[in-house]
Amino acid sequence: MIELIDGLPDGVIGIEAVGEVTADDYETVAIPALQRALATHDKIRLLHVLGDRLTRHTAGALWEDTRLGVAHARKFERIAVVTDLERFRAPLKAGAWAVPCEIRLFSNAERADAEAWISADLQHAS
Repeated sequence: MIELIDGLPDGVIGIEAVGEVTADDYETVAIPALQRALATHDKIRLLHVLGDRLTRHTAGALWEDTRLGVAHARKFERIAVVTDLERFRAPLKAGAWAVPCEIRLFSNAERADAEAWISADLQHAS
């Protein structure tokens, strides 16, 4: 499933992969959160956590993640990805040059740094 991360500033979407993540999770959680943010912001920031709580990411979920990124590529100001999983780190390192926004990769131990970077210069939600 995908859980939304609370306590981030307005204009920042935080999603965390927990347990098994499927395409339906993107359709019911991630995409609606993105659409809500884009209704009030020209550009948004994304914190995507693929940490220790993730057990499986289905092929359909990977496709939806890619589709979401491509469809809204120019709507992102910054993307922070938090993961120790090499199956996500390696492609991100290789393809980050093609993403038209600032993108940074953080380890699980650096999650607080990722939240600080993605939130920099924004006011936190109450």
